[in-house]
Amino acid sequence: MAATATKKEMTIESKMDALLQLQLIDSEIDRIRTIRGELPLEVQDLEDELEGLGTRISNMQEEIKTIETEISDRKNAVKDAEFAISKYKEQQDKVRNNREFESLAKEIEFQELEIKLHDKKSKEAKIRIASKKEVLDEALERMEFRKTDLKTKKAELDEIVAETQKDEDKLQKESDSAKAKIDERLITAYERLRENSKNGLAVVSVERDACGGCFNKIPPQRQLDIATKRKVIVCEHCGRILVPAPEEAEK
Repeated sequence: MAATATKKEMTIESKMDALLQLQLIDSEIDRIRTIRGELPLEVQDLEDELEGLGTRISNMQEEIKTIETEISDRKNAVKDAEFAISKYKEQQDKVRNNREFESLAKEIEFQELEIKLHDKKSKEAKIRIASKKEVLDEALERMEFRKTDLKTKKAELDEIVAETQKDEDKLQKESDSAKAKIDERLITAYERLRENSKNGLAVVSVERDACGGCFNKIPPQRQLDIATKRKVIVCEHCGRILVPAPEEAEK
């Protein structure tokens, strides 16, 4: 309740000063994060790519195992067919009539066709394995390359973070503290403006009779209203919150 009361008691001028201070803090945080550049995104992209490669490699390895099992099953089927042929040939030597002999001959012919089919399918399966192994080797090679790349990028990022994290944490606390002094409606507007701005500026000063964000001219009367800090004024062109230039604020 006390915090809420403090926010309500703040004058417009105090709110404007608090918003400007908040903007200065957040801009410094932005500057620190800019130093890291695209490294966090590059690290994330590499981690995502490695995860995708891992899934792809795992799937290919499973496919190769399945095909190898198929080849093994066909080899066993060939052995079974060869055993059946030898058994049928033994039976042919003991038949009592041509009808039994011809029946066994057909069984032998069928098993010989089965052997040819299994051999053909096994050769095709081996070609599929060779093709998949070629793709698998490329994926494994790419994965190792990407792992090395990720290790390098992470080391770079960790070094930069180690240098800047302490300052960023300190500034973040200052930012949170500054926000706690401003009413939620203004903070919501401020954060929305920052999100929609490429440079993260929600609060800008009047510079050379123009908005410090979009550089559109501001009428003299409006500049006077801004200088008095009696109400929150936004740029009619870009919507940013306007504050007096530093030299005007000191007067």
